Amino acid sequence: MDTVDPTSQRDLERGIQRDFAGKLSYGDYLGLDQLLSAQRPLSDPPQHDELLFIIQHQTTELWLKLLIHELRSARSLLASDELAPALKRLARIKHIQHTLADQWSVLATLTPSEYAEIRPFLATSSGFQSAQYREVEFLLGNKNSDMVAVFAHDEGARAALEELLRQPSLYDEFLAYLDRRGYAVPPELLDRDWSQPYRSNAALVDTIAEVYARPHDHWGVYETCEELVDVEDNFQLWRFRHLQVVQRTIGDKTGTGGSSGVGFLRRALDLTFFPELYAVRSRITG
Repeated sequence: MDTVDPTSQRDLERGIQRDFAGKLSYGDYLGLDQLLSAQRPLSDPPQHDELLFIIQHQTTELWLKLLIHELRSARSLLASDELAPALKRLARIKHIQHTLADQWSVLATLTPSEYAEIRPFLATSSGFQSAQYREVEFLLGNKNSDMVAVFAHDEGARAALEELLRQPSLYDEFLAYLDRRGYAVPPELLDRDWSQPYRSNAALVDTIAEVYARPHDHWGVYETCEELVDVEDNFQLWRFRHLQVVQRTIGDKTGTGGSSGVGFLRRALDLTFFPELYAVRSRITG
Protein backbone atom coordinates (compact mmCIF):
# COMPACT_ATOMS: atom_id res chain seq x y z
CA MET A 1 0.00 0.00 0.00
CA ASP A 2 1.30 3.46 -0.89
CA THR A 3 2.30 5.66 1.99
CA VAL A 4 1.19 9.27 2.17
CA ASP A 5 3.89 11.88 2.46
CA PRO A 6 3.28 13.42 5.91
CA THR A 7 4.78 16.77 5.02
CA SER A 8 2.38 19.71 4.74
CA GLN A 9 4.89 22.16 3.38
CA ARG A 10 4.24 23.83 0.05
CA ASP A 11 7.40 25.00 -1.67
CA LEU A 12 7.41 28.51 -3.07
CA GLU A 13 7.53 28.72 -6.84
CA ARG A 14 10.56 30.40 -8.33
CA GLY A 15 8.55 33.21 -9.85
CA ILE A 16 6.92 34.37 -6.59
CA GLN A 17 7.99 37.91 -5.67
CA ARG A 18 10.21 38.01 -2.59
CA ASP A 19 12.05 41.31 -2.77
CA PHE A 20 9.82 44.38 -2.29
CA ALA A 21 12.54 47.00 -2.09
CA GLY A 22 11.11 49.88 -4.10
CA LYS A 23 8.08 47.79 -5.09
CA LEU A 24 4.42 47.91 -4.08
CA SER A 25 3.49 45.16 -1.62
CA TYR A 26 0.08 43.88 -0.52
CA GLY A 27 0.37 45.77 2.75
CA ASP A 28 1.42 48.96 0.98
CA TYR A 29 -1.50 48.84 -1.47
CA LEU A 30 -4.09 48.28 1.27
CA GLY A 31 -2.50 50.63 3.79
CA LEU A 32 -2.48 47.84 6.35
CA ASP A 33 -0.14 49.65 8.76
CA GLN A 34 -2.73 52.39 9.13
CA LEU A 35 -5.75 50.07 8.98
CA LEU A 36 -4.52 47.58 11.58
CA SER A 37 -3.37 50.30 13.97
CA ALA A 38 -6.83 51.95 13.98
CA GLN A 39 -8.08 49.69 16.80
CA ARG A 40 -7.37 51.60 19.99
CA PRO A 41 -9.20 50.08 23.00
CA LEU A 42 -9.89 52.50 25.85
CA SER A 43 -10.79 50.10 28.66
CA ASP A 44 -8.66 50.29 31.79
CA PRO A 45 -7.89 47.68 32.89
CA PRO A 46 -7.93 46.22 29.38
CA GLN A 47 -10.97 44.10 28.53
CA HIS A 48 -10.53 41.15 26.16
CA ASP A 49 -13.84 41.73 24.35
CA GLU A 50 -13.33 45.38 23.48
CA LEU A 51 -11.36 44.48 20.36
CA LEU A 52 -14.34 42.49 19.09
CA PHE A 53 -16.64 45.47 19.65
CA ILE A 54 -14.29 47.86 17.83
CA ILE A 55 -13.61 45.60 14.84
CA GLN A 56 -17.31 44.77 14.47
CA HIS A 57 -18.15 48.44 14.04
CA GLN A 58 -15.08 49.39 12.01
CA THR A 59 -15.72 46.64 9.46
CA THR A 60 -19.36 47.69 9.32
CA GLU A 61 -18.24 51.21 8.44
CA LEU A 62 -16.02 49.83 5.66
CA TRP A 63 -18.93 47.88 4.17
CA LEU A 64 -21.15 50.96 4.50
CA LYS A 65 -18.55 52.93 2.56
CA LEU A 66 -18.77 50.42 -0.28
CA LEU A 67 -22.57 50.34 -0.03
CA ILE A 68 -22.70 54.13 -0.45
CA HIS A 69 -20.35 53.90 -3.43
CA GLU A 70 -22.61 51.34 -5.13
CA LEU A 71 -25.86 53.14 -4.26
CA ARG A 72 -24.56 56.41 -5.67
CA SER A 73 -23.51 54.62 -8.84
CA ALA A 74 -26.87 52.84 -9.21
CA ARG A 75 -28.67 56.15 -8.76
CA SER A 76 -26.48 57.83 -11.37
CA LEU A 77 -26.98 54.98 -13.84
CA LEU A 78 -30.76 55.17 -13.49
CA ALA A 79 -30.58 58.92 -14.06
CA SER A 80 -28.79 58.28 -17.35
CA ASP A 81 -31.19 55.49 -18.41
CA GLU A 82 -28.58 52.73 -18.03
CA LEU A 83 -30.81 50.11 -16.44
CA ALA A 84 -28.68 46.98 -17.01
CA PRO A 85 -25.57 48.21 -15.14
CA ALA A 86 -27.82 49.73 -12.47
CA LEU A 87 -29.25 46.24 -11.86
CA LYS A 88 -25.69 44.91 -11.60
CA ARG A 89 -25.03 47.47 -8.87
CA LEU A 90 -28.18 46.39 -7.03
CA ALA A 91 -27.05 42.76 -7.18
CA ARG A 92 -23.77 43.71 -5.51
CA ILE A 93 -25.58 45.89 -2.98
CA LYS A 94 -27.63 42.87 -1.90
CA HIS A 95 -24.50 40.80 -1.28
CA ILE A 96 -23.02 43.61 0.81
CA GLN A 97 -26.23 43.74 2.82
CA HIS A 98 -26.08 40.00 3.48
CA THR A 99 -22.54 40.41 4.81
CA LEU A 100 -23.60 43.28 7.07
CA ALA A 101 -26.52 41.28 8.48
CA ASP A 102 -24.42 38.16 9.02
CA GLN A 103 -21.86 40.14 11.02
CA TRP A 104 -24.35 40.59 13.86
CA SER A 105 -23.89 36.92 14.73
CA VAL A 106 -20.30 37.66 15.73
CA LEU A 107 -21.24 40.52 18.03
CA ALA A 108 -24.03 38.36 19.49
CA THR A 109 -21.32 36.24 21.13
CA LEU A 110 -20.72 39.19 23.48
CA THR A 111 -22.69 38.40 26.63
CA PRO A 112 -24.39 41.07 28.80
CA SER A 113 -21.75 40.61 31.47
CA GLU A 114 -18.92 41.03 28.98
CA TYR A 115 -20.49 44.10 27.40
CA ALA A 116 -21.01 45.67 30.84
CA GLU A 117 -17.22 45.63 31.32
CA ILE A 118 -16.61 47.82 28.26
CA ARG A 119 -19.75 49.95 28.12
CA PRO A 120 -18.47 52.68 30.49
CA PHE A 121 -15.58 53.36 28.12
CA LEU A 122 -17.93 54.03 25.19
CA ALA A 123 -19.15 57.15 27.04
CA THR A 124 -21.64 58.94 24.73
CA SER A 125 -20.49 57.27 21.51
CA SER A 126 -23.16 55.25 19.72
CA GLY A 127 -23.90 53.61 16.38
CA PHE A 128 -26.72 56.15 16.11
CA GLN A 129 -23.95 58.63 15.28
CA SER A 130 -22.82 56.71 12.18
CA ALA A 131 -22.86 59.31 9.41
CA GLN A 132 -22.45 56.63 6.75
CA TYR A 133 -25.52 54.75 7.98
CA ARG A 134 -27.52 57.98 7.62
CA GLU A 135 -26.10 58.45 4.12
CA VAL A 136 -27.42 55.01 3.17
CA GLU A 137 -30.85 55.85 4.59
CA PHE A 138 -30.93 59.16 2.70
CA LEU A 139 -29.86 57.49 -0.55
CA LEU A 140 -32.66 54.95 -0.14
CA GLY A 141 -35.18 57.70 0.59
CA ASN A 142 -35.59 57.77 4.37
CA LYS A 143 -35.01 61.53 4.64
CA ASN A 144 -35.05 63.24 8.03
CA SER A 145 -33.54 66.71 8.38
CA ASP A 146 -33.35 66.33 12.16
CA MET A 147 -30.65 63.70 11.69
CA VAL A 148 -28.31 66.25 10.13
CA ALA A 149 -28.12 68.20 13.40
CA VAL A 150 -26.56 65.17 15.12
CA PHE A 151 -23.43 65.82 13.04
CA ALA A 152 -22.98 69.51 13.76
CA HIS A 153 -19.65 68.60 15.38
CA ASP A 154 -18.38 67.04 12.11
CA GLU A 155 -18.50 69.51 9.23
CA GLY A 156 -17.62 66.93 6.58
CA ALA A 157 -20.33 64.50 7.64
CA ARG A 158 -22.87 67.29 8.10
CA ALA A 159 -22.19 68.71 4.63
CA ALA A 160 -22.42 65.27 2.98
CA LEU A 161 -25.77 64.58 4.63
CA GLU A 162 -27.09 68.03 3.83
CA GLU A 163 -26.21 67.47 0.18
CA LEU A 164 -27.89 64.05 0.06
CA LEU A 165 -30.92 65.42 1.89
CA ARG A 166 -31.60 67.78 -1.02
CA GLN A 167 -30.88 65.30 -3.81
CA PRO A 168 -33.22 62.70 -5.34
CA SER A 169 -33.00 59.27 -3.75
CA LEU A 170 -32.44 56.02 -5.62
CA TYR A 171 -36.22 55.50 -5.74
CA ASP A 172 -36.80 59.06 -6.96
CA GLU A 173 -34.47 58.37 -9.88
CA PHE A 174 -36.25 55.10 -10.61
CA LEU A 175 -39.58 56.94 -10.80
CA ALA A 176 -38.03 59.53 -13.09
CA TYR A 177 -36.74 56.67 -15.26
CA LEU A 178 -40.27 55.26 -15.43
CA ASP A 179 -41.63 58.66 -16.47
CA ARG A 180 -39.09 58.95 -19.30
CA ARG A 181 -40.13 55.47 -20.45
CA GLY A 182 -43.75 56.56 -20.75
CA TYR A 183 -45.14 55.09 -17.54
CA ALA A 184 -47.80 57.10 -15.71
CA VAL A 185 -45.93 58.60 -12.78
CA PRO A 186 -47.86 61.28 -10.87
CA PRO A 187 -46.27 64.71 -11.52
CA GLU A 188 -46.13 65.51 -7.82
CA LEU A 189 -43.62 62.69 -7.37
CA LEU A 190 -41.33 64.08 -10.06
CA ASP A 191 -41.20 67.69 -8.91
CA ARG A 192 -41.12 67.84 -5.15
CA ASP A 193 -38.94 68.86 -2.22
CA TRP A 194 -36.38 66.03 -2.13
CA SER A 195 -35.51 66.84 1.49
CA GLN A 196 -38.93 65.66 2.64
CA PRO A 197 -39.74 62.02 3.40
CA TYR A 198 -41.30 60.12 0.52
CA ARG A 199 -45.04 59.49 0.85
CA SER A 200 -46.91 56.60 -0.74
CA ASN A 201 -49.01 57.50 -3.77
CA ALA A 202 -52.09 55.45 -4.74
CA ALA A 203 -51.91 56.45 -8.40
CA LEU A 204 -48.38 55.07 -8.63
CA VAL A 205 -49.61 51.77 -7.20
CA ASP A 206 -51.97 51.62 -10.20
CA THR A 207 -49.03 52.03 -12.56
CA ILE A 208 -46.94 49.42 -10.80
CA ALA A 209 -49.93 47.06 -10.80
CA GLU A 210 -49.98 47.20 -14.61
CA VAL A 211 -46.35 46.12 -14.64
CA TYR A 212 -47.04 43.18 -12.33
CA ALA A 213 -50.12 42.18 -14.34
CA ARG A 214 -47.94 41.64 -17.44
CA PRO A 215 -44.37 41.19 -16.26
CA HIS A 216 -43.06 39.82 -19.56
CA ASP A 217 -44.14 43.02 -21.31
CA HIS A 218 -42.25 45.16 -18.78
CA TRP A 219 -39.44 42.84 -17.78
CA GLY A 220 -36.73 45.41 -17.07
CA VAL A 221 -39.01 47.51 -14.88
CA TYR A 222 -40.50 44.41 -13.26
CA GLU A 223 -37.03 43.07 -12.42
CA THR A 224 -35.96 46.42 -11.00
CA CYS A 225 -39.03 46.55 -8.75
CA GLU A 226 -38.17 43.12 -7.38
CA GLU A 227 -34.52 44.04 -6.91
CA LEU A 228 -35.56 47.11 -4.92
CA VAL A 229 -37.86 44.97 -2.77
CA ASP A 230 -34.88 42.68 -2.12
CA VAL A 231 -32.83 45.69 -1.03
CA GLU A 232 -35.52 46.83 1.39
CA ASP A 233 -36.03 43.32 2.76
CA ASN A 234 -32.30 43.04 3.38
CA PHE A 235 -32.22 46.42 5.07
CA GLN A 236 -35.08 45.41 7.35
CA LEU A 237 -33.26 42.19 8.18
CA TRP A 238 -30.22 44.23 9.19
CA ARG A 239 -32.42 46.44 11.39
CA PHE A 240 -34.03 43.40 13.01
CA ARG A 241 -30.70 41.67 13.69
CA HIS A 242 -29.44 44.93 15.23
CA LEU A 243 -32.52 45.08 17.44
CA GLN A 244 -32.13 41.46 18.55
CA VAL A 245 -28.44 41.81 19.41
CA VAL A 246 -29.08 44.97 21.41
CA GLN A 247 -32.00 43.34 23.23
CA ARG A 248 -30.00 40.27 24.22
CA THR A 249 -27.06 42.43 25.31
CA ILE A 250 -28.59 45.35 27.26
CA GLY A 251 -32.29 44.48 27.55
CA ASP A 252 -34.40 47.60 28.03
CA LYS A 253 -31.58 49.92 29.07
CA THR A 254 -31.11 53.25 27.30
CA GLY A 255 -28.51 53.42 24.55
CA THR A 256 -25.12 55.04 25.05
CA GLY A 257 -26.16 57.82 22.66
CA GLY A 258 -29.24 58.69 24.74
CA SER A 259 -31.95 56.85 22.79
CA SER A 260 -34.49 54.55 24.42
CA GLY A 261 -32.52 51.64 23.02
CA VAL A 262 -34.61 48.67 21.91
CA GLY A 263 -37.81 50.71 21.69
CA PHE A 264 -36.20 53.23 19.37
CA LEU A 265 -34.78 50.48 17.15
CA ARG A 266 -38.12 48.67 17.01
CA ARG A 267 -39.87 51.75 15.63
CA ALA A 268 -37.41 51.77 12.71
CA LEU A 269 -38.95 48.51 11.51
CA ASP A 270 -42.07 50.47 10.54
CA LEU A 271 -40.12 52.65 8.11
CA THR A 272 -40.27 51.79 4.41
CA PHE A 273 -38.34 53.02 1.39
CA PHE A 274 -40.48 51.80 -1.51
CA PRO A 275 -44.09 51.69 -0.24
CA GLU A 276 -45.82 51.17 -3.60
CA LEU A 277 -43.71 48.09 -4.33
CA TYR A 278 -45.24 46.45 -1.28
CA ALA A 279 -48.74 47.89 -1.67
CA VAL A 280 -49.02 46.44 -5.18
CA ARG A 281 -48.88 42.89 -3.82
CA SER A 282 -52.42 43.09 -2.53
CA ARG A 283 -53.55 43.99 -6.06
CA ILE A 284 -52.10 40.97 -7.84
CA THR A 285 -54.57 38.31 -8.94
CA GLY A 286 -54.10 35.00 -10.70
